[in-house]
Amino acid sequence: MAFITANWNPLGEAFFRKTELYDMCWNIRDGLRDSLVAAAPYGGPIALLREPHRRSPSSRPQLEIYSASGLAITSFPWKSGPVVQLGWTVSDELLCVQEDGTVLIYDLFGSFKRHFSMGQEVVQSQVLEAKVFHSPYGTGVAIVTGSSRFTLTTNIDDLKLRRLPEVPGLQGKPCCWVVLTQDRQTKVLLSTGPELYILDNTSCTAVYPPGLSPQTGSIVHMTVSFSYRYLALFTDTGYLWTGFSHLQEKLSEVDTKKTTVPKHMVWCRRPQSQQPSVVLMWDRLLMVVGQCNDTIQFPIEDPCVLVGELDGVRVINSTNQELLQEVPLVCQDIFKIASMAPGALLLEAHREYEKSSQKADEYLREIKEQSMLGEAVRQCVEAAGHEYDSNTQKSLLRAASFGKCFLTDFSPDQFVQTCRELRVLNAVRESSVGLPLTHTQFKQMTLQVLIDRLVYRQFYPLAMEICRYLKIPDYQGVSRVLKHWASCKVQQKDLSDEAIARAVCMKVGDSPGVSYSDIAAKAYESGRTELAIKLLDFEARSGEQVPLLLKMKRSQLALSKAVESGDTDLVYTVVSYLKSEMNRGDFFMTLRNQPVALSLYRQFCKLQEQDTLKDLYNQDDDHQELANYYISASYREKRLDTRLSILQSAVDEYNKAKNEFAAKATEDEMRLLRFQRKLDDEKGAGLLGLSVQATIEALLALGLHKQAEQLYKDFRVPDKRYWWLKLKSLAEKEEWEELEKFSKSKKSPIGYLAFVEVCMKHNNRYEAKKYVSKVTPEQKVKAHLAVSDLEGAAEVAIERRNDAEMGAVLVSCTASDQLLIDRLNRARAAATKK
Repeated sequence: MAFITANWNPLGEAFFRKTELYDMCWNIRDGLRDSLVAAAPYGGPIALLREPHRRSPSSRPQLEIYSASGLAITSFPWKSGPVVQLGWTVSDELLCVQEDGTVLIYDLFGSFKRHFSMGQEVVQSQVLEAKVFHSPYGTGVAIVTGSSRFTLTTNIDDLKLRRLPEVPGLQGKPCCWVVLTQDRQTKVLLSTGPELYILDNTSCTAVYPPGLSPQTGSIVHMTVSFSYRYLALFTDTGYLWTGFSHLQEKLSEVDTKKTTVPKHMVWCRRPQSQQPSVVLMWDRLLMVVGQCNDTIQFPIEDPCVLVGELDGVRVINSTNQELLQEVPLVCQDIFKIASMAPGALLLEAHREYEKSSQKADEYLREIKEQSMLGEAVRQCVEAAGHEYDSNTQKSLLRAASFGKCFLTDFSPDQFVQTCRELRVLNAVRESSVGLPLTHTQFKQMTLQVLIDRLVYRQFYPLAMEICRYLKIPDYQGVSRVLKHWASCKVQQKDLSDEAIARAVCMKVGDSPGVSYSDIAAKAYESGRTELAIKLLDFEARSGEQVPLLLKMKRSQLALSKAVESGDTDLVYTVVSYLKSEMNRGDFFMTLRNQPVALSLYRQFCKLQEQDTLKDLYNQDDDHQELANYYISASYREKRLDTRLSILQSAVDEYNKAKNEFAAKATEDEMRLLRFQRKLDDEKGAGLLGLSVQATIEALLALGLHKQAEQLYKDFRVPDKRYWWLKLKSLAEKEEWEELEKFSKSKKSPIGYLAFVEVCMKHNNRYEAKKYVSKVTPEQKVKAHLAVSDLEGAAEVAIERRNDAEMGAVLVSCTASDQLLIDRLNRARAAATKK
């Protein structure tokens, strides 16, 4: 217990401790002096630019990137302009702000990503100071120029530059300034010495920190907390004022007894902090100033860099790295000397139990008497999460497990989750990985972001082990890691295409959520087209293969894949692309090698592009289909001469195709059209476009019997059809005399029952009876029944001794025809006896 609290330092009611994170792996000869240093929060990487203002072409400054443990990630000579500030984005990309206002962005491995400018006017006036900050919108950059103007952007990924108003009386750069983010608005707070101003989009407003004594002097340094909620101001008389960043409320005002301006000033507080404090650093001194007017002072030997974190401050020098933080309240309760907190008693009980001492029972009884055993277990579990030393973690978790055995209704979920999370944290804290995350930071960051950071740094085996250990679903865990690994693998220049494709296939296999087409796209972007094609062979979904093949200009292969998939929409997509990219001849030749695609394209052309269809048939010398195309085209043509010309083309093509029937039918169509035009010109009959039958009907309706007769003969219309047409036409016009003459013109090919039925249809029994006698014997009963002549029908039926006909007559009889019924019945009976 005493060992654990040996490095605790009291400050008011709270304690602060320095925990050693790493002995730095780097070998820096001159330390961090004369270097621009930027360390990303949440245990992020460290960027270091030595002698940034050196301008000799023969000896350029060196930009170096390290992990938090000091392991070298990359380094390269800086060949661009003088750098004013370095900073990290939320996604661990390095921002380098130059004097001319250009901001260059590099990834973690030193690869140039892109750049942007903070405005043209900055090129002339130069950047004096710059700050990289994090807003609700993303990572932002703010600068002050030689013309004493501020420009900022709140999101470098959606660049919108804002030039803030002028500051009255400001010459050059201000004494100090910070960027504030309040209520989703970004402002600049600056000091010109005696005056303090807030700049927003439209105005420059003088402000006065509440409770700041006039005798404290000018403000020469300021800093804002990690959450942008708290503000600290340091004056030239050595006073430190702390309060809320909206400058409405004061927290404290402390005399540090140091009048020189500190080199660094960073807030050190944790969520639910007892003693929010500020860490100040001078050449040989590190001071922690709280609200209680007390301070903690640590002597330092080497230049340091302070990195503000969510729950503390990382102190980095050339040899080691420490975490300075307020001791969590639960840890104070357990480890304070003579503490009687439930967690402290349970930890002591477990230690006595391991010694096989009966005192363990006494401690447990004392906790149980207070009904605090559940609280004791909770305290031990929570404290284990806040401890960095693995041995201390184990002691606390074993004590919690020991106490849990005496509880019947205690949920183990928090215990199990903390054990798993600590195992993950201990793994990533290793010097070889270099992510010194606290449990509080891990909870804020979330597991998904931690996996992303491991993947981004190419710690693929560790990332996959964590995913499996925490049972993260494949599509969020292992598969996502594999996808990123494969995307990096295909960019390796020292391996052959075959070796990389084989390695990716063996590693990725059929992992759910991993798309080989995405991996192939990365290979193509890296200039390895053949590798991309090999990888696409492993992609099971043709819909994913084809777009990339088209992008790679492998149109023939894309078409083959689309056809093999059986997806007509996909084939149409490829065909449309080929049509837009190729000249017409090459396009048609490509389709000829793919019959399925050609057939589908023809179907499309029939509905959408008739002219293209004609070219297709011409290309293939398909005379039959070309003739069919001409026939269809003729129906869309309104001018008769053009239509006849098109039909003649169809005849020629049918002849080339040796389709004599179709050629003859088309010639007949042309003859009919000419006949119709002639009658239209002479009689105004309006026949153009009608069929032969419809034309005859129209002629008969118009009374043009000679012309109808001529058409009947010229086109060899069957006799039966012509007689039916004329019969119906004359009956509809009630030209009964003409009908009778027509019936006598020659023997009717349709018989005379038709005449009877048509006359009765038009309610003319008188005319119908004229044709009954001409009806054949087999149809006479029907004829008599049609004209309602039951007697005549009965006579014919009895005479023919046909039982079915007599039955038909009986069905038509009514009760008033009893004599006829009896006669028919006797005839049926007599016919049956015989």
